[in-house]
Amino acid sequence: MKKIILIMVIIALSFTSCRKEDLCSQTNCGVIVNDGITAGCYWLDIRNDCSNNVKRFCFDTNTWLNAYVGTDFCVTNESGW
Repeated sequence: MKKIILIMVIIALSFTSCRKEDLCSQTNCGVIVNDGITAGCYWLDIRNDCSNNVKRFCFDTNTWLNAYVGTDFCVTNESGW
């Protein structure tokens, strides 16, 4: 009986772990929701996978041309937003 209770406690703790939260606080990836050009800035609006926040980033022409709305994209010089 004690083994069954111990197993149930371990299972319950695995569902309440904070691993997902730790990963989300460090993520810098999301989905491109919009793009454009403003005063020499080739920008992408990216919705963060964890926080659901949208942030605008400027990129070089080559990166901007190869990034499409609706695709996943990771920003290397930014921690989660």
